[in-house]
Amino acid sequence: MARRVKTDRKRWSKSVLLYTFLTLAPLYWLAVLSLQPNAISISSPNIFPAPISLENYTFIFSKRNWIDGYANALIYVAINLTLTLAVSLPAAFAFSRYKFVGREQAFFFAFVLRLIPPAITIVPLVQMFSAVDLIDTHLAVALAHCLFTVPISIWILEGFISSIPIEMDEIAAVDGYSQGTFFMRILLPQIRTGIGVAAFFSFMFSWVELTIANALTTVEAKPIGVVMRLVAEPNGGVHIGISSAASILMLMPGMLLVWLLRRHLARGFSMGRVG
Repeated sequence: MARRVKTDRKRWSKSVLLYTFLTLAPLYWLAVLSLQPNAISISSPNIFPAPISLENYTFIFSKRNWIDGYANALIYVAINLTLTLAVSLPAAFAFSRYKFVGREQAFFFAFVLRLIPPAITIVPLVQMFSAVDLIDTHLAVALAHCLFTVPISIWILEGFISSIPIEMDEIAAVDGYSQGTFFMRILLPQIRTGIGVAAFFSFMFSWVELTIANALTTVEAKPIGVVMRLVAEPNGGVHIGISSAASILMLMPGMLLVWLLRRHLARGFSMGRVG
């Protein structure tokens, strides 16, 4: 008679619990510092925010340059996402379905571009965008970020498109679908998980990247990451409360995106090129 093996499904791994604690502890402390007056945060910070105060958030939303910083970041990130998907989807389809001279070399070169540190591109980007009068515009930052988001998106999407049998293209052609109709109505719904993963990586890069964004903007298009430097006080100190509140607000778009794409990300990380 086979021995019944007793298993405890509710048991949590200690390493998982430790990792979770180390990950969430700084975020919790950031939230605590943002919800109490700055004087308390400096002198004797509490484990729990006491008294709870929204003065740091009120300060941020009462300053036009702070609000503009968030708006600027969201605008060029949205432009970057649109351009990235518009370019990488047909490019990934071409790499997946067509055989042409230099295909493998071009695909490899596109991925190698993603390995270039952003700081290296600052001087040529500033000169090129200055020549076409695009400095301090959202479009300049979005186009610069495309140099890094398009290659990784092509790499991800090509894997998802290649997982779709080519026989589906042939069946659609027999049924009278043009290639464009097949691409929009049949293929895109099949790879929506890959599109979600590519959008996630593109958003995260563009949202957190500040080196290029700072170099290509002066006043009108400054992102919030650069505006956060204003927390420095005249006496050389740093306003911990405002800085913490601004950091929490910077985390929220990414957390919202992860929540909205959670199903696609869970599947996408085990499929395609991300797996």
